[in-house]
Amino acid sequence: LQLFARNTSMSGADASAGAGSAGDVDATVKEPLDLIRLSLDERVFVKLRGERELRGKLHAYDQHLNMVLGDVEESVTTVETDEETFEEIIKTKKREIPFLFVRGDGVVLVAPPLRST
Repeated sequence: LQLFARNTSMSGADASAGAGSAGDVDATVKEPLDLIRLSLDERVFVKLRGERELRGKLHAYDQHLNMVLGDVEESVTTVETDEETFEEIIKTKKREIPFLFVRGDGVVLVAPPLRST
């Protein structure tokens, strides 16, 4: 299992060698996972099966779209039908989660943060 995360700590020799390139990240998108790579340490929107949505800071991911998110807001939407009027009632429950591991097989969509051009 290969996990991708941005290296935020640099030792003395590494820091001086990478001084000019610390902020330089290859911003080209050649493969689909490149878009996810560019979103590391950014807030992303993740849509899951079962009408679940997550918004949180992407800390790590792998090729299966398993992800570690921080400062997560989870929204779960349910649709109920009133038995008398047959009217649909949409309910949304929200909760805050400090850290969350998301299993990739439940991921439907990952949206990176909006970037200005």
